[in-house]
Amino acid sequence: RSSRRGTLMKVSLAFSPCPNDTFMFHAMVEGLVDTEGLSFDVTLSDVEDLNLSAVSGTYNISKLSYHGWFNVMEHYRMLESGSALGYNCGPLCVCKAGNQAAASLKKPRVAIPGIYTTGALLYDLAFEGRGIKVPMLFSDIGRSVLSGECDLGVLIHESRFTYAEQGLELVCDLGSWWQKNSGAPIPLGGIAVRRILGEEFAQKVERVLRKSILYAMENPVASGSYVAAHAQEISEGVLKQHIEMFVNKYSLSLGDEGLRAVRLLKDYYLKYKEQRDEERDYQDGGSKKALSNGESDRQGT
Repeated sequence: RSSRRGTLMKVSLAFSPCPNDTFMFHAMVEGLVDTEGLSFDVTLSDVEDLNLSAVSGTYNISKLSYHGWFNVMEHYRMLESGSALGYNCGPLCVCKAGNQAAASLKKPRVAIPGIYTTGALLYDLAFEGRGIKVPMLFSDIGRSVLSGECDLGVLIHESRFTYAEQGLELVCDLGSWWQKNSGAPIPLGGIAVRRILGEEFAQKVERVLRKSILYAMENPVASGSYVAAHAQEISEGVLKQHIEMFVNKYSLSLGDEGLRAVRLLKDYYLKYKEQRDEERDYQDGGSKKALSNGESDRQGT
């Protein structure tokens, strides 16, 4: 049903339950396109869980934040198709309505959707690492800001569309900040394949995924119930808005512009990391601990 090429090879595939991912992967996991001999053992998990799983190479094919991927580039190759990348679609830094003063605090408590998410990286770049970061599931961030547990929150996924009705207010559109500073679209996340599986395997996954995305674009209603079953926001309007924002021409292929944006973000990341490592070494007086932290960090990229 899903392949015309004989025996199926079963591979582990992990992506997030967010509408853009379920929309793109629906056709290939349901066998609606030719999977070229691949069958999938599917795991749906929060993107930060996937970023952390990639450190030990848990999945053959995995959705990763670009920030998460920068830490495992030696072991995972990013595909040209399947990325969430574009203009005006970045994470949002918010506060409780009427509490803009939170943005001026020296050490705000900042709810982030995971330390390896691109949202966390963009916050650090825009706010120069200010504050105490509190990682949590992305869907809990709004509540933690409203309750006063955190002063600021970095919203990603569906919650960026509904924050105003929850009583939250925009402090900084981190995607716009990135565009203004880099002149490039923002690379949020993409689909990566373990390098150990080889070039031919990566190219096959690339082709199958592109077919799946094309199928989804041509038959947008087909994945409706699959997308809704896994989404946080049940409003059909929000789901549609989410898919339209995150599934675009860059999802089919990053192209030159997309690849340039990824290189730029990587450069920003490496520069920022180097700066933090130097600060840490300086604060610790060049102690062994600081130096060994710097070593292991550098090996990780």
